[in-house]
Amino acid sequence: MRKWVFPILRLLVVAAIAVALVKLAFFADAAEAQDPAQPTGQVVEPQIPVALGTITNDVTLPGTVSADAAVPVKAVAAGTVDEIFFAAGATVAAGDKIYDIKVETVRDPVETTDPATGTIAITQPKPAVTFEKVFAPADGVLSALTVIHGQSVAIGDTTGQVAPPSYSVSGSLSPEQQYRLVTQPTEASIAITNGPAPFTCTGLRITTPLAGADAGGSGGGTDPASGTGTGAGGAGGTTVSCAIPAEVTVFPGLAAQITIAGGKAENVLVVPTTAVKGSAETGVVWFVLPDGTTEERPVTLGMNDGTSVQIVEGLAEGDLINQFVPGATAVSGCSTAPDGSEVCPEPGMTLH
Repeated sequence: MRKWVFPILRLLVVAAIAVALVKLAFFADAAEAQDPAQPTGQVVEPQIPVALGTITNDVTLPGTVSADAAVPVKAVAAGTVDEIFFAAGATVAAGDKIYDIKVETVRDPVETTDPATGTIAITQPKPAVTFEKVFAPADGVLSALTVIHGQSVAIGDTTGQVAPPSYSVSGSLSPEQQYRLVTQPTEASIAITNGPAPFTCTGLRITTPLAGADAGGSGGGTDPASGTGTGAGGAGGTTVSCAIPAEVTVFPGLAAQITIAGGKAENVLVVPTTAVKGSAETGVVWFVLPDGTTEERPVTLGMNDGTSVQIVEGLAEGDLINQFVPGATAVSGCSTAPDGSEVCPEPGMTLH
């Protein structure tokens, strides 16, 4: 064994190693002989089938709590202030008499004839005096009263302000978010940052300043109903606002999250928004043909929740489409806001 077998085995091992080295050096595989500068991978366009699903169309936007605008106290007659019943800082209820106005009405001259001489005399009687009451226009605190006893006032003069003990929450609604509200909502869910549990506010108002609404040069103002700006400072943007229930304790300046329910569609055709060129009403998808090529196909769009969009017309369940619009810029995913909520790109937005 030591004389013949082991030496022969060693020779075979050495020969095998030598053959392998020669093959690697002079007979490389075709794949290994390719130019390393040439790419060998293939780009495959991801495709997805059209499927049934449910879309909950909630629009979420940041908001701010603010005290409702003060209601002006206006003079109801021309005259002089006679008696003041409340001072600034007092709490009043709607209908409380704040002050009254002494109104002097000039009487017509009286003509008399002396029977003995026939002389005609004209006398001016004293003015008729009446008192007109000015009432508090709302419940709250009389935050300002700018009249004093004996001061002359005219009809419609603003002579004070009543600050109501109520609050509203308001936020800005982007044009892309307006597309998602197919109907006019009447309420919203409000979550106060570091505040009470979420609650529902009613009487939701969506207001868009009209072009030229601030042309009067007032420099801005406040909408008494919503507490939002109506002048130059507030023009150009759509505002959402609603009243906070009286039983909810809030303070001006608190941050809030406004969630508006825009509707819910169940058992409908849905595709990712990344697959559709367009975000509202109409769009285009890239339909996969039987031979693997694609063609553009117009579709009618329904609800959009920012991630998926409803297909109303143009596709059928099971149809295969490209998952991404060709040439579209990649968008970043959802991020976490400082309050811990998840913030995702809105339809039509591209975040790099």
